[in-house]
Amino acid sequence: MTKVIACIDASRIAPAACDFAAWASRRMDAPLEFLHVLPRPGQPLAADLSGNIGLGSQEHLLQELAELDEKRGRLALEQGRHLLDAAQARARAAGVIEPAARQRHGDLVDTLRELEGEIRLLVMGREGEDGERLGEHIGSHLENTVRTLHRPILVVPGDYREPQRILVAFDGSATTRKAVEMVAASPLFRGLPVHVVTVGPDKSDTHAPLAWARSTLEGRGFAVTTQVLAGTVEEALCAYRTAHAIDLIVMGAYGHSRIREFLVGSTTARLIRQAKIPLLLLR
Repeated sequence: MTKVIACIDASRIAPAACDFAAWASRRMDAPLEFLHVLPRPGQPLAADLSGNIGLGSQEHLLQELAELDEKRGRLALEQGRHLLDAAQARARAAGVIEPAARQRHGDLVDTLRELEGEIRLLVMGREGEDGERLGEHIGSHLENTVRTLHRPILVVPGDYREPQRILVAFDGSATTRKAVEMVAASPLFRGLPVHVVTVGPDKSDTHAPLAWARSTLEGRGFAVTTQVLAGTVEEALCAYRTAHAIDLIVMGAYGHSRIREFLVGSTTARLIRQAKIPLLLLR
């Protein structure tokens, strides 16, 4: 796991994805690579029209369609190269040395699965080109990627702001303990104040895990704030984010508790949409 890989397309979020990826690459001192995935070329059209009425005209039409598909493919390839060139230039301007670029044909999720062993951190926009055209709040590529990969995924909104304060959504589970340990160990967050927040009843057995989280982070030099919040998870976290000027949320992607169930069903869309800041999702 050696690289920060950022998925780039023609969506409005792509520049912010470049900027967050460059920030992560610098903080982690890790190589940065931009990835653009094109759909596979269409299947060949059937050419055996023997016996059909109007054979000549149909053959001519099929030839024109094939030529049009080929032209679209060339234009999409050229557009992708321009996107990657622009992303590399943007990253270099942000201080990243020799950002790489890769262009592939195929399905995005399948491609990321093939590259999973190279990924230290994956950066994706919360919606892509298809999501924008369809008016969706979250692209299907993002949801499928989160369900498939076992790597940290930084989901970014449309605007870049360098993170200054982070929040860890914590419930004492193994996944969220792993999140605390990752924050404590990672150079990505070194020197940033950390808020560790639990949503649920304020009971005595809630505070022992929070004390562990505080001790773990303070032992690595972090300034730590812990808090127990009441209410629904997404509303409580979003309100806390606003009140405390949080710039990035770290959370587990799956599970059965109130914090870890986000990426099962529509709660995911609501949280990512309402947060308006990056979410670092852990498996």
